[in-house]
Amino acid sequence: MNKKVVTFGEIMLRLATPGYLRFNQSDSLTATFGGGEANVAVSLANYGVPVDFVTRLPENDIARACKMDLKSYGVGVDKIVTGGDRVGIYFLETGAVSRGSKVVYDRAHSAIAEIKPGMIDWDEVFEGAGWFHWTGITPAISQGAADVCLEGIKKANEKGITVSCDLNFRKNLWKYGKSAGEVMPELVAGTDVVLGNEEDAAMVLGIHPEGVDVTGGHVEGAAYESVSKQIMTRFPRCKKVITTLRGSVNANHNSWAGVLWDGKKLYESRQYQITHIVDRVGGGDSFMGGLIYGLLTYPDNDQNALEFAVAASCLKHTIYGDYNQVTVDEVEKLMGGDASGRVAR
Repeated sequence: MNKKVVTFGEIMLRLATPGYLRFNQSDSLTATFGGGEANVAVSLANYGVPVDFVTRLPENDIARACKMDLKSYGVGVDKIVTGGDRVGIYFLETGAVSRGSKVVYDRAHSAIAEIKPGMIDWDEVFEGAGWFHWTGITPAISQGAADVCLEGIKKANEKGITVSCDLNFRKNLWKYGKSAGEVMPELVAGTDVVLGNEEDAAMVLGIHPEGVDVTGGHVEGAAYESVSKQIMTRFPRCKKVITTLRGSVNANHNSWAGVLWDGKKLYESRQYQITHIVDRVGGGDSFMGGLIYGLLTYPDNDQNALEFAVAASCLKHTIYGDYNQVTVDEVEKLMGGDASGRVAR
């Protein structure tokens, strides 16, 4: 695990209402940082994996605070390029029981939204790297962000670097004149490990389960196997397709599991019941961080890699903020069946 992982995307200032207050009830907001690919980077750094986060940030005090925050977790920030005028923001109102959480974005014209090809020296970025991770959020931000993401994927392919992505369809972000279906396939074509669910596959790639009814509220493994096979057929480079399985009883109680298709076998994880969610934002990113660690640590054991990812993301639901601040020991303890939550003395 000597080679570093590189993640690329947008990090934002997160402004959240305290506790379960609604926006109109709160006279204060708690400021932290977060964003899909940065969240993955923090997870990996916590597990002892060398990792660099790459983005574009302006030259101001908020951007400096952001970089200091990432550095405090051990994430490399020296490949971040400087430019633009602002750091993107998102506002979070945490839901409870039957009231879902709400996110309001204020990220138009952020520094990375105005990035252009050639601004990142990918040869320098990928020096000593063995893995590159991106998500479908980045190409949804702007044409420039999509172009630079593709630039990075192609360079990683040239260098024999493993590429992973989380399809992460966000309908509210695709506003610059192109749809996910027009942009994403070319990027996915250069990707080795794909994370998504049946909705992501349908909205991003136009792929639907064959001969399976997914409208009844309970999806069988055959649906995921069908989608995974279609992804691999359409994108021959892809070696593994992984799906997170979230059952939402209410805003505070979710079931959580995952499946992995390696082209021959469908692996299914154990299922967790998360009954008192502290913060589910970043749950999918914590899964991806755990998955990358698992695939690097257990290269010949996809079941273990999947179980690590699911356990890691289960723990994330107990932690406030975007970042999954857990250790390998804590994840392995939960993998081993200890979900008691007893005080460690």
